[in-house]
Amino acid sequence: MIKLKPVNTPSSPSSTYNQQIMRRFFKHKLAVISLIFLCVIILLSVLAPLIAPYDPNRITGGFSQAPSAEHWLGTDQSGRDVLSRLLYGTRISLLVGFMATLISTVIGVVLGLLSGYFGGWLDMVIMRITDMVMSFPYILLVLVAAAIFEPGLTNIILILGFVDWPGVARLVRGNVLSLRETNFVKSAEVAGMSKWYILFSEILPNTVAPILVYATSVFALSILDEAALSYLGMGVTLPTASLGNMLNGAESLTILTSKPWLWVPAGSLIILLALSINFIGDALRDAVDPTSTK
Repeated sequence: MIKLKPVNTPSSPSSTYNQQIMRRFFKHKLAVISLIFLCVIILLSVLAPLIAPYDPNRITGGFSQAPSAEHWLGTDQSGRDVLSRLLYGTRISLLVGFMATLISTVIGVVLGLLSGYFGGWLDMVIMRITDMVMSFPYILLVLVAAAIFEPGLTNIILILGFVDWPGVARLVRGNVLSLRETNFVKSAEVAGMSKWYILFSEILPNTVAPILVYATSVFALSILDEAALSYLGMGVTLPTASLGNMLNGAESLTILTSKPWLWVPAGSLIILLALSINFIGDALRDAVDPTSTK
């Protein structure tokens, strides 16, 4: 009997590239810590119905009661448990950030792909619309849209999603303009592949990395925007808890100075979420950059 020796098959280029990205990413200690923190916060928010000590909308104690054994973070002005509302509010804020990022990314990617690959009049129309949207001050555009539509969870998601797409569209268009001149795209065109196949199977996979990096900044910005709009009463409305409308108590100087449990937990969590997401985005940018030496 002839015994065949096992042959060591080399790993594919894609798996090697992914391993390099992971290795570069995990060299960023702050990004790793931020990723762990973000995963823990997401897990706690998802498990909020199971771990929250009280119903977030039920009065369970005195008005503006200080932290105690029964209420670890105290109660708000209506006597509701702050810790329970913080858990549920984090879930709402993360949902707004994720859905707004998803909507804006999908719109921007599709428009950027069409504009960069087909060019011509389609490119001109899409880019002029993009320039028009970007010509308005961002925060003013969000505030005007929020004032026109009724406050609510669905509306704030749609507003942020339809305002944040121009940056993604310009990024994708620039990448497509450079990729459509490469040899593998030209070879696919010569082989008779359809334009839609080339666009979504050849070009899009090579644009995913910068899209993910940009999406992290949109995610953090959407969380901050939701907090600002809900604080102003133009975002997520009461009694639904969000990190933004939990800061309403900070409008009074007395509360700011003598009752920090009403605003410090929500404010600190907003800052930590934005910082952690930005640290992750910075690490992803360095990891996918082929010229990075980190």
